[in-house]
Amino acid sequence: MPLDGPQLHTPLDAIDPNPLIVAPDASLVEVIGLMSQSPFSRCELGGSVADSSVRSSCVLVMQDQELQGIFTERDIVRLAAENRSLEKCTIAEVMIHPVKTLSRGSLQDVFAVLFLFRRYRIRHLPIVDEFDHLLGVISSETLRKVLKPANLLKLRRVAEVMTVDVVQAEPETSVLCLAQQMAEHRVSCVVIVDLTGENPQPVGIVTERDIVQFQSLQLNLVKQQAQAVMSTPLFLLSPEDSLSMVQQEMQQRRVRRFVVSWNWGQGLGIVTQTSLLKVFDPMEMYSIIEALQRTVQQLESEKANAWKSGTAAS
Repeated sequence: MPLDGPQLHTPLDAIDPNPLIVAPDASLVEVIGLMSQSPFSRCELGGSVADSSVRSSCVLVMQDQELQGIFTERDIVRLAAENRSLEKCTIAEVMIHPVKTLSRGSLQDVFAVLFLFRRYRIRHLPIVDEFDHLLGVISSETLRKVLKPANLLKLRRVAEVMTVDVVQAEPETSVLCLAQQMAEHRVSCVVIVDLTGENPQPVGIVTERDIVQFQSLQLNLVKQQAQAVMSTPLFLLSPEDSLSMVQQEMQQRRVRRFVVSWNWGQGLGIVTQTSLLKVFDPMEMYSIIEALQRTVQQLESEKANAWKSGTAAS
């Protein structure tokens, strides 16, 4: 049976044409509040209008149709880790600039986007036209939604793409400490582990999205403990689960990551939307093709040897 490779209706289908846009003088507190809303539609802030049906994991800062900067959930975690006051801060003071962009003319296939994601360790890529006018944003989430992996994900296992350097914390850890760990290790989540039993047990998770919510509600991150705010119980994966199943569960549960557990909790891993995209990396696909070719050559060699042995015996 032939394998169906990754299919994209067109690379342009991965563009979210309605990203959240704000002006440079927009209040940071209001921007974080806007990012935390779910769902929102036609939200106005600083003279800008944004349309979306889901929470936004990034904000684009624009003035006079010119892209000034970008602000993501990762940046909110960074600010939370610094425990700085956000009250009098504008988005222009904390946004990331200059912004990595990709022109529509260079968007020939999905691999160009994946290359930039990997090279610059980013998860959001604004797309512009020949006049540098914004067309929209491609993110890990929009890519996952439009890619049609068919049998490719069925052939791959969680163990092949999961991250095993999992940042862990105990239930009594403060949310401020969790944010600091996320910022230090540049990760999108911390797994909460119960160490009271014979074996460590993953009992919850705190993510970048949670930090956004806490900042929006202006909670005291020093006083809040992980056990009070973590997502629990966890839907745990096994290293042997297929990535096809993982993708389906992500879509149904509307989450962006899962915890992987084995050896009664002694082994922990994380699979994210970005992990799934590794399957479509050209180098990854080349490795798969090489492995399949070696297998075919080995089978052909064994078949030839068996035929020779049979001929000699007769």
